[in-house]
Amino acid sequence: MANGWSMVRRAFLVFLTVLLVGAPAVAAESKAPATAKEKAPAVRQVSLELVLAVDGSASITDGDLDFQLQGHAAALLDPALADAVSAGGVAATLVVFSGPHSLKVLVPWTILTSGEDAKAFSHKIAAAPRGLQADSTALGSAIDDSARLFDGNGIEAPRKVIDLVSNGFSNSGPDPVEARNRAERRGITINALAILDEFPWLEEYYRENVIAGPNCFVKTAMDRDSFVEALRQKLIQEIASLPPKQPAMRGETLGQAFPVITAGNY
Repeated sequence: MANGWSMVRRAFLVFLTVLLVGAPAVAAESKAPATAKEKAPAVRQVSLELVLAVDGSASITDGDLDFQLQGHAAALLDPALADAVSAGGVAATLVVFSGPHSLKVLVPWTILTSGEDAKAFSHKIAAAPRGLQADSTALGSAIDDSARLFDGNGIEAPRKVIDLVSNGFSNSGPDPVEARNRAERRGITINALAILDEFPWLEEYYRENVIAGPNCFVKTAMDRDSFVEALRQKLIQEIASLPPKQPAMRGETLGQAFPVITAGNY
């Protein structure tokens, strides 16, 4: 009888030993399939990633900000723009900026592959909040912060473009020239639409200090009547990757002296 209990006891100890030694391996094996099943999020492929950045600084009234947003919404309904979107697919987001590091996303990244997608994106812009930021104009900050939006967005495209719309010059924050150079080194193109309702020399200022990258350009609008058409042309040119009609003239002497720009004389 004693021998029988001894054999049972020995068998039980062997069982415990096997159980304890094998438990980590079993646990590891049970975790392995779960790890293998954890797939990275799918990356969407499009022809263009586009950040639409509008000015919400003190130089822009509440009505002007609303006009910028409504202008973008209207331009996206244009049939020619819908055709351009359908050709290769576009990922777009709309943001508003003012002072240093004030950039706020109004419409998050959205994939546009058809006229219906462009229409839905237009409606999102029209419904975006209009809260005026009423701060300085930090174009360098707007460029840096817009460039960061391309990181980790789950989208891949051969072209990345920042599209700035403003009626002012940079009077605070990082130097826009240094910011645009940083963006250009990352392969990001910066285009601009200058609203010339206050400063008629802004087109040249943007050419010299803001735009960068392949086929970069500046469009201008003198007033509200010309804004939507200029914006429509600019968006089609960006999406279709058309070269500008005239060279951007970056780095050239333009023959016009710009005023000394400080926050005090803005």
